[in-house]
Amino acid sequence: MLKEDFLKYQAQTSPNPIGMKVSHAKGSYIYDTNNQKHLDFVAGVSACTLGHQHPRVTNAIKDQLDKYAHVMVYGEYIQDPAVAFCKLLAEHLPPSLNKTYLVNSGTEATEGALKLAKRVTGRSQLISCFNAYHGNTMGSMSVMGFEERKRAFRPLLPDVDFINFNCEEDLKKITNKTACVILETIQGGAGFLQPENGFLTKVRKRCDEVGALMILDEIQPGFGRTGTLFGFENYNAIPDVIVMGKGMGGGMPVGAFTANEKHMDLLFDNPKFGHITTFGGHPVIAAACLATLQELVETDLMPLALEKEKIFRKRLVHPLITDIRGKGLMLAPMTLSADITNRVIVKCQEKGVILFWLLFEGKAIRITPPLTISEDEINEGCNLILEALDEVQKELSL
Repeated sequence: MLKEDFLKYQAQTSPNPIGMKVSHAKGSYIYDTNNQKHLDFVAGVSACTLGHQHPRVTNAIKDQLDKYAHVMVYGEYIQDPAVAFCKLLAEHLPPSLNKTYLVNSGTEATEGALKLAKRVTGRSQLISCFNAYHGNTMGSMSVMGFEERKRAFRPLLPDVDFINFNCEEDLKKITNKTACVILETIQGGAGFLQPENGFLTKVRKRCDEVGALMILDEIQPGFGRTGTLFGFENYNAIPDVIVMGKGMGGGMPVGAFTANEKHMDLLFDNPKFGHITTFGGHPVIAAACLATLQELVETDLMPLALEKEKIFRKRLVHPLITDIRGKGLMLAPMTLSADITNRVIVKCQEKGVILFWLLFEGKAIRITPPLTISEDEINEGCNLILEALDEVQKELSL
């Protein structure tokens, strides 16, 4: 009955949802209504940074609920959890990134960042990358570099152009007409592609030359997933604006964009209310964000992500895997074909380990577990993945 109601009353995103009936979740496991446990190698698509029901996050949420929940639209009342989170975040960022606007999701953060770039520069041109994904609202979709996914929703924002990720030659497209270049620090939907040959540094230099803002989308790599608080710290390039979401809330819905105070303050005057939101900075969610960030900066979870990466790379060696892309606990084993990837993900679901797909790269297997995952759990999951790969290899006589 529940599945029928799910399909009948709740709007779907694809014709064939996985449809697992969730009972509860704890640590690195999700339990279905048959009390079967499933090792979570996806973490809510990079959102559950500290796993499920982490006591620090859960207690912070409960404590805040006992005080108050929503009291006023964003930016009017002083609410301790939001202020404390923004302050702690600024303390762990470069000095130029010191003021944060809290919103409700990554795509809303993208929208705010694009508006800020236009307000700061007085320009209209937006430049993104082919195969980029920055969210699914109209502005964010306009800078999505995958025509198949946005064709049905045109017309979108005008004056948008695209460059190829890691292509230095394409940087000539960035001119004194460009308001901003928006890039994923690591391209997610495209297959967890890292910047190469100092690409982000070269984008930074070109933006400085023409007076454009550089926006880095840290929605997936942010909050410790690549071994540092934000992915850009690995690539010698400090952006003008960071877009964040997913993992910052420890499983709660949230987003934010951070910039220099001088730039950010342009959003509250001429016109007033240049960007507004009702629920951004919600105290309960801000409390979860603060607890998550405190746990990351007070423990060794972030550097340990790089050690855990080594285990995955050592274990996931198989004739059907051609490469493992990504960094830290943002990994994408690549198989020989999209069909192989699909079969492996489905088999692993049946075996009790949760994997997932990437948006644009059919050969990629998403592995983005909680940062709290243990070495034993990694080995357990890798054993099941290798079993699935062996079965697919036999079925296809490869």
